[in-house]
Amino acid sequence: MSRPVRRRPRTGAALAAVVTAAVVVLAACSSGHARSQSVGGSAAGPSRQGGTLRYALFYSPTCLDPQQAGEGPDLGVVESLTAQNPNTGAVVASLAASWEVRGDATSFTFHLRPNVTFSDGSALTSTVVAQNLNAIRRLGATASHAGAYLAALTSVDTPDPRTVTITFNRPNAQFLQATATPALAIESAASLARPAGERCAGKIVGTGPFVVDSYTPNQQIVIKRRAGYAWAPSSAGHQGPARLDQVRIAIVTNETTRTGSLLSHQFDVISNVTPQDEPRVRAGGFSVLSRTDPGVVLSLWPNEKRPTLANRDIRVAISRAIDRQDIIATLYTPQYKPATSVLSSTTPGYTDLGRDLARDPASARALLDAAGWKPGPDGIRVRGGQRLTLDVIFGLPRSLELIQQQLHAVGVDLRLRQLSISELQAQFAAGNYDFFLGNSARADPDVLRTLFAGFTITGASADPLTAALNGQAASVDTAVRNRDAAIAQRLLVTDAHDIPITELAEVVAASDKVHDLRFNANASLNFYDAWLS
Repeated sequence: MSRPVRRRPRTGAALAAVVTAAVVVLAACSSGHARSQSVGGSAAGPSRQGGTLRYALFYSPTCLDPQQAGEGPDLGVVESLTAQNPNTGAVVASLAASWEVRGDATSFTFHLRPNVTFSDGSALTSTVVAQNLNAIRRLGATASHAGAYLAALTSVDTPDPRTVTITFNRPNAQFLQATATPALAIESAASLARPAGERCAGKIVGTGPFVVDSYTPNQQIVIKRRAGYAWAPSSAGHQGPARLDQVRIAIVTNETTRTGSLLSHQFDVISNVTPQDEPRVRAGGFSVLSRTDPGVVLSLWPNEKRPTLANRDIRVAISRAIDRQDIIATLYTPQYKPATSVLSSTTPGYTDLGRDLARDPASARALLDAAGWKPGPDGIRVRGGQRLTLDVIFGLPRSLELIQQQLHAVGVDLRLRQLSISELQAQFAAGNYDFFLGNSARADPDVLRTLFAGFTITGASADPLTAALNGQAASVDTAVRNRDAAIAQRLLVTDAHDIPITELAEVVAASDKVHDLRFNANASLNFYDAWLS
């Protein structure tokens, strides 16, 4: 989501990723850096069973089925073949006890854990896994993320009830991490047989430690502990059933209401704590927990089909005019962090390019001068009678007003166009924008290939960038993948095909009676280990 001179409009999975990013930009309100992965713990004494955790979610999900590009919270209802350790990024056993990957990364064989059951009592078998993968492919664009992970799939073989082999027609090293994502979660055969709309409405059956008890759209989701659960991934904090009896998730979109309700103890945990409310929350004796979203950071994506932004020097000048440290210092708390690469610092394969993203207004002005854009009477640059005016489409402005001021200082007039999700999609598809404010979350460097490969690139970096993106997807050697991911990040930053701004994060606040509340590798809040004192 370079194209040194021209870029085709993003289509298919890439467009879906951008639209998903638009949802994130509309929904999330905080950027940050991971300070810790849990609250409470041994200092509170031994864990306890039972109780109801009251959680305020800041947005209303449109679909609870993770296979269908759902953006709902992690309910702990479904699980995937593997899991990802949030501290190390390593892929670990989950529904699959072990696996083998063919050397050319075209074939993956998974050996399922024995005695795993779905909450409807049916058994996990290789046949059910195959049914899930085939069902995901039939969903088409509805399962945009999962569909991208399964691109080039040629066969799913089930030689015995506990073995499944998945084969692709080209190297696909990213697939192992993809099997740890919610998009490839495994549901029961009965769940797959339900209409897609019913599954979005919470009628999903998985192997996880919770079940959906009730769902009232735009109001509340209630999940309850499942008895007999005994196959948590090794990255979990404990084994056995969940500790909480249930979690009541209220939809509270107003941030003032959320914060006030926490301070008055109507909720135990609230999501999306804003920087402005963080001091009040801390002063009230509540803990603040955050984790940086993995994947591509909040960025300005230039439309290089526009003649002005087809010029590399203009894009680079704009990137150098942005003061990312000032954005953090002005708008956020010490909890937050500026972007130091295209990938966030919690993404496997991340490379620190902070020096390349340092503010350099003198260089920005020199590049604009050399491109023929001279300061006009009001400071905005002009060339051939045309003002250097560019627009950006977005959901929430975040730091855009400050960026607008920073660009004005070097002679660039940035116009802000705030749109609804549907409007964003339409304007993006039509190519009616100069910049798109977006991000894309995934705990694997292959997110770069998803967004930046497959477009017309005519500049000098075309071949190296394509080679690097394809190279990291073709090797199962972590060192090789990280090397190629580093090359891709540097090329994207050097030629400003992506202009990183800040890292996004999930930021929550919890009362002192909540313990062992954790984030997954994808920065989703996880209730499995949590308990109440």
